[in-house]
Amino acid sequence: MSSPDIVGILENTKELDRLRKEQEEVLVEINKMHKKLQASPEIVEKPGDISLAKLKNLYIQAKELSENEVTVSNILLTQLDLLLPYGPTGQQRRKLGVAEGNDQKRKRMKVDSDVIRLSPSMRNQIEAYASLKGEQVAARVTAESAEKDEWFVVKVIHFDRETKEVEVLDEEPGDDEEGSGQRTYKLPMSCILPFPKRNDPSNTQEFSTGKHVLAVYPGTTALYKATVVSTPRKRKSDEYLLEFDDDEENGALPQRTVPFHKVVALPEGHRQ
Repeated sequence: MSSPDIVGILENTKELDRLRKEQEEVLVEINKMHKKLQASPEIVEKPGDISLAKLKNLYIQAKELSENEVTVSNILLTQLDLLLPYGPTGQQRRKLGVAEGNDQKRKRMKVDSDVIRLSPSMRNQIEAYASLKGEQVAARVTAESAEKDEWFVVKVIHFDRETKEVEVLDEEPGDDEEGSGQRTYKLPMSCILPFPKRNDPSNTQEFSTGKHVLAVYPGTTALYKATVVSTPRKRKSDEYLLEFDDDEENGALPQRTVPFHKVVALPEGHRQ
């Protein structure tokens, strides 16, 4: 077995440093919120106050950063474990001849220095997002600190493997958007939800009756929380029958049909 790519190890250590710095920044904001609430606990009772929602979002962000740190740390441990058993000891390294040293350099040059060694699951996820170019996906375009989540149908135009950001195009911005032209966003992978394949319904997850989902509201490019009333299988069609939250008409929630390829799982912690 060949030694792990040193470039990959260095890149992962940089990523670890970045995650820790972001965690420190989030913790500073959390401490500020704690002090604010301790000084004026009555503020949360004021109409329109979103202090608790902001604090929750900060904790969610801290949790995600912590989980990413664990993932990258495990990758580094694996890389180092592979390096240590097969690498020469310090004494042996000093005895390497020029020819052998050049041979080692040539071996390292065969490895693409731009590729970071990742766990198979993370590598598969990155490849999956890279393959989305040109496809429509659901994207959350609002920040973590926003009071409500806004999800729209957008088109993927680029995936940056280094920053792990997805560049998307909102082809049909709403009338209340600034300007009338199309708008682009650069979003983290966590803000993107791929739609089921339109031409492959048999291999698509079917959400059971009563399940909460995120679905494209008929006639729009916006996604909202909805409850499954009937599944495509029961209806013997390619459409769900859904009831959208906050869609009340005459004191009742109308039931609306939505194609299966415009329905995705409801993200954890969704705010609407």
